[in-house]
Amino acid sequence: MERPTARQQALAALRRADVDAGRAAPVAERAVNRAVREGDKEAVSLAERAWGRALLQKDVDSAVRHLRRSIDFAGGCPVLVGESRILLAAALLQRGKPDAALSEIDSAIELLDGRGVARAQAQRADLLHQIGRLDQAQAEYQVAVPLLRRTGDLISLQRTLVNRGILFTERYAFAAAEADLTEADALARRLDRQLAVGIIAENLGFLETVRGDVPAALAHLSRAERIIGELGGQLGPVFSDQAELLLSVGARAEAGEAAGRAVEAFENERRRLLIPPARLLVAQAAQLGRDWATALDQATRARREFMRQQRSEWAELAQLAILRARLASGQGTRMADGRVETMVSTLTAAGWPASALEARLAAARLAFERGDRARGRAYLSAASASTRRGPAALRARGWYARALLAWEDGDARATTRAVRAGLRILDEHAAALGATDLRAHSAAHRSELSELGLRFALRSGKPSAVFEWAERGRASRLAHRPVRPPDDPELAALLAELRATAEQIYRYGQAGLRTKQAALERRIRDRTRLHPGAPVEGVEPVKAPALGERALVEFVQLDGVLHAVTLVDGRLRLRTLGPAAPVADLVDRLPFALHRLARRGGSAASRAAAMTLLDSAAAALDRALFTALPEVGDRPLVLVPTGSLHSVPWSVLPSCHGRPVTVSPSATLWHTVAARPAGSSGTIAVAAGPGLTGAHHEAHAVAALHGTTPLTGDAATVDAVLKALASADVLHLAAHGRLAVDQPLFSDLRLHDGPLVVHDLERLDRVPRTVVLASCDSGRSVVCTGDELLGLSATFMARGTAQLIASVVPVPDAETAPLMIEFHRGLADGLRPAVALADAQKALRGNGHAGLVAAAGFVCFGAGH
Repeated sequence: MERPTARQQALAALRRADVDAGRAAPVAERAVNRAVREGDKEAVSLAERAWGRALLQKDVDSAVRHLRRSIDFAGGCPVLVGESRILLAAALLQRGKPDAALSEIDSAIELLDGRGVARAQAQRADLLHQIGRLDQAQAEYQVAVPLLRRTGDLISLQRTLVNRGILFTERYAFAAAEADLTEADALARRLDRQLAVGIIAENLGFLETVRGDVPAALAHLSRAERIIGELGGQLGPVFSDQAELLLSVGARAEAGEAAGRAVEAFENERRRLLIPPARLLVAQAAQLGRDWATALDQATRARREFMRQQRSEWAELAQLAILRARLASGQGTRMADGRVETMVSTLTAAGWPASALEARLAAARLAFERGDRARGRAYLSAASASTRRGPAALRARGWYARALLAWEDGDARATTRAVRAGLRILDEHAAALGATDLRAHSAAHRSELSELGLRFALRSGKPSAVFEWAERGRASRLAHRPVRPPDDPELAALLAELRATAEQIYRYGQAGLRTKQAALERRIRDRTRLHPGAPVEGVEPVKAPALGERALVEFVQLDGVLHAVTLVDGRLRLRTLGPAAPVADLVDRLPFALHRLARRGGSAASRAAAMTLLDSAAAALDRALFTALPEVGDRPLVLVPTGSLHSVPWSVLPSCHGRPVTVSPSATLWHTVAARPAGSSGTIAVAAGPGLTGAHHEAHAVAALHGTTPLTGDAATVDAVLKALASADVLHLAAHGRLAVDQPLFSDLRLHDGPLVVHDLERLDRVPRTVVLASCDSGRSVVCTGDELLGLSATFMARGTAQLIASVVPVPDAETAPLMIEFHRGLADGLRPAVALADAQKALRGNGHAGLVAAAGFVCFGAGH
């Protein structure tokens, strides 16, 4: 076979760079070396262009160097110079030099004709698109695409369709965007451009993110990350799109992490053009988490970088982030009204609907703070035009603007209608999310709407209005009975592998397996998020649940002030309790004091000091919460906490000691559960996990009270306990419990063959009506915005458990058994769970410090029948 010439080898390198850029650099390097040896300058130019094209996705500075060498060796040949200038323009843009990039494109257009001109115009459209000149970019795309079709340049056509699809997505022209990306995907597959297939999957993920189909977006982005990673491509854009998606559902911590990875990737690759947009995502995640310092720092840095890159539209986007952070944090701003108007008009003209709406909302707030009511109303009126069209988030924000407008007019009915309309849109959107954590985090987008309704209700002073809006703003997810995820063999296999890995780490201390454990947890999390949710009917807040002899206290927090709504004998009352911060501080002292009391080997003096701290903190918290509520008397209590109050061990408070107390995430949920038929309590299951002092004795003693045989030792496996959960009316489980604060759906209960995690519970068709978890921290939950709860106790309640007995603090293992035995004795005698627990706690309070700690931590969650 005849050996190819240097030119043929260079052309082959170019084709390889177009089809498989991630692996083309070595091929191009060999072609350059041969062409240099043979003195073929045109071949050197072609090979250097191939090398630059291959490096464009990895090392932009090196790509620029090779593309300049390609021009130098072109010997003035117009076609060679022009084609290299097209790629050089793309590289210069990535370095943050848009003017230089446009100059290179203009030069290329003068040098080329036919296919070359079409490619140059397509590249010019992309340049204009990336610097924020969307109208100009769209016009250029409309010219370039037909030219590329006529010339038969399929590779350039595929790239251009992707870029135009992104622009259409940004403008909410979803049908056109999907058509472009679908055609581009078919072309990429036909041309065997596998990296392009991954990039298109990433952009389909972006499309579905903006459109609001989160499970579809997750599937596309997962596929994109796998393909691009395997081919050694650029993952920074995938991380950016993941951050956008996670922000859209309120998952601020994960969004910030993904955005940070994007910034790091773009810095490593020297893709300076993409660094400031990723910084904006970091700022948005920080603002969602009320981290104003980080939000301002990242937005300010992004604005400086945009200004250096002469990207005025993007700079205004960063200015908006700065303004929103300053207004939300109360820091104020000196922006002149004319400057604010420039920001609003620039973002509106740029064709970014969501950003334009947020700019108008921020401008309206600033105008009202400055006393310019007419200007503020004008901004809100323009923002409220977005209630009918566009994605759910945009329409909900439009209703928020309309509610603010009605608020300013003092129109209670219009304010209420607008807030309800916005919440209804967001709740319908959240219902489409199958994953529990995404549905909980998505409540972050409800907060401003529900807080507005609550603020209006507090202004009215009507207890019924405050009660309604407190209910609308809290734990809405738990009021909807979740749909059981579909059977998924791959998910089951992943959970089994995770269980085996975690058990190896626990038993043998194989710390090296922690990386594998983290990877498995991520795969399980991502897998569960692919399942879509199911439509649900709206759940209206209960107006006044029938309590019988009980008293209900619903705690409400707004603007740093704690309030309480009480319901006694059918009458609602509203009380203002005072600043929330001192209450949160007192709540934090209780588990600290209990932990010191439970510590073995401590001196009598240290225990006495801990007891003094516990008594003083409990008394102070009791005064803060109950002194202003004389109407509750000594009735059994139904408590609906907020914020840090979710983790209070209520029995240590003087007003709650010896009194039946039931804790529920919302009054509506309590009413819903309490209204269900009690059913039978004939089937009782008892199990004990390993490593707990006294658990074996406890399980046998509890089982004996109910005439059953417990699962202990190697019989207490995850599968056996799950089977018991799916069939029993009452389940008692003594096991090590753990709340995974960072990933609450991996909170677990340790059994013989490894941990039973929340994801295991979510796959059950049913759970027992009554569940007792004799384990540390099993009653504690991660509290998300809107008092949405994530963890073991929240999952049991969401899946239908009517009453759950669990601890909100670490408890001493050995001393828990007497409490549990006493509790089950009362349960066997027919007492309601809340009454049985209160009696058992009262009986054990005198059994020394350890007995006090063991008794204090347990709380009755649910309906307490």
